[in-house]
Amino acid sequence: MIYTASAVGLLRTILIILLIYFGVKILARLFAPFLLRFVAKKAEKKFGQQFGGFQNQQNQRQQKKHKEGETVIDKMPNQDKTSDPKVGEYIDYEEVD
Repeated sequence: MIYTASAVGLLRTILIILLIYFGVKILARLFAPFLLRFVAKKAEKKFGQQFGGFQNQQNQRQQKKHKEGETVIDKMPNQDKTSDPKVGEYIDYEEVD
């Protein structure tokens, strides 16, 4: 059997495509806020587990070691600033533009 194209069939196809397009558009407007809220909560929970756990561990370590008001120096700077006689004296400077 051979089918031939007709104007009614073409119009019906275009109408179906438009109805599907507008239906998806309306449904997307209705469900997009719920979907975005779900994704944001999921990302917040994942970020909180990764960063919050590390931050809590670090705070607990600092609280156990030191009393309130105590000054703590984690790393002492090197005091061995000797200049090489072959090169000359090293001078710290800052460029100003």
